[in-house]
Amino acid sequence: MSDVIPPITLPPAHNPEQEGEWLRASLQNWLNQEFIPEAVNAEIALRASQIFVRQRMEGENDLGALVIAIVTEMEMFDFSKSFFSEFAVANAVGDLLLDSLGIDRCCGQ
Repeated sequence: MSDVIPPITLPPAHNPEQEGEWLRASLQNWLNQEFIPEAVNAEIALRASQIFVRQRMEGENDLGALVIAIVTEMEMFDFSKSFFSEFAVANAVGDLLLDSLGIDRCCGQ
């Protein structure tokens, strides 16, 4: 039987706007490096960071819940001019947050 993966909880948000700005810049950089820099990447990063900030201001600290919120709300974003989808964006946000917390995301550890 598989072991249950414990939830990952972010520290309480003391400055969600600053977190959002960091996330916007980090995500846009990741999007630009993953394929090619596109103007739409800035829009994607801005929208994802807005969702993240709102969730954090509402008291959400669970990484899984934050990723699901981004997937759900990014479904309404027009990805037709992008190589990415709401799933790729939400997963990238999760990876960036894990990296910022110093959590190794390799091999399920």
